[in-house]
This record gives sequence, structure tokens and C-alpha cells, in this order.
Amino acid sequence: MQFQILINIVIAVIWMFLQNEFSFVQFFVGYVVGLLMLFFLRRFLRFDFYFRKVYAFFKLIMLFIYKLILANYDVVKIIIKPKMNIQPGIIAVPTSLKTDWEKTLLANLISLTPGTLTMNFSEDGQTFYVHSIHVPDKDAAIKEIHESFERAILEVTK
Repeated sequence: MQFQILINIVIAVIWMFLQNEFSFVQFFVGYVVGLLMLFFLRRFLRFDFYFRKVYAFFKLIMLFIYKLILANYDVVKIIIKPKMNIQPGIIAVPTSLKTDWEKTLLANLISLTPGTLTMNFSEDGQTFYVHSIHVPDKDAAIKEIHESFERAILEVTK
């Protein structure tokens, strides 16, 4: 992936030299030209196109922002209600993530959303213990974590 980024930057610099104009706009145009060249050559050079991971990373960031806004809204609803109708709980969330970096990212994304907190890991590191302020259905909460954050992290890292 790093080699592809380097090639793309070199193509952008060559583009600026060929255009005889050294500006950010020409660099950006050259970068896009290099991106298209790498995209079309990926089949012949047998590599995974790096911009796919950049796009997956952007999707992960947008997913986190979306979940952050939803969680803030839910916590505000709980706080504003005169009668607290919450069901706090601790759920065990098994994970299919392999590396420590992936597990740490998942734990941090869970903890950074209001109303949830990653408390501990199991001995083998394959299960998270998450405290949530409102858990009416534990299986739905586990499924939601798997289908949102875990899947997005796997798209970025694989």
C-alpha cells in the first residue's frame, strides 16, 4: 500500500513537471491521474488497490460520527425524561478480530460513544465486557456492534 501511495505521488510530481506549473491544483490533478492509472493497472500488476482502504477508513470515520450523534441523542433523551426508564447492563461481546490493534480500536470506538464503556477483556482477548446505560435486548446490542464497528474495522484492515 505504501509503495502505491509513493508511486501515486511520483506520478503527481511528474504531472506537475509536464504541465510546467507547480501548484496544488496541478498536483491534485496529477494525483487523480495517478490514481486512475493505478486503478486500471491493478489487474496487470496484481495488487490490491490502496484507495479501497482509504475509502473504508473514511466510511469507518463517518460511521463513528453517525453512532456518536445517535448515542448523544439517546443519552439526552434519557436525561430529559422525568422518570428514568433504563435497563443498564453488562454484555459480553465476542469478537472475530485477530490483532491487538483491531481489538483496541473496537474497544475505543465503543467507549467513545456516550452511554457505553468497554470494561474488560476475557483472558483469551476474544470477548469484550461492555457496560451500557440502556440494554433492553443484549443479543440485539451484540449484533449491532458486530454489524457496525467490527465489520467496518475488518474492511479497513483486511
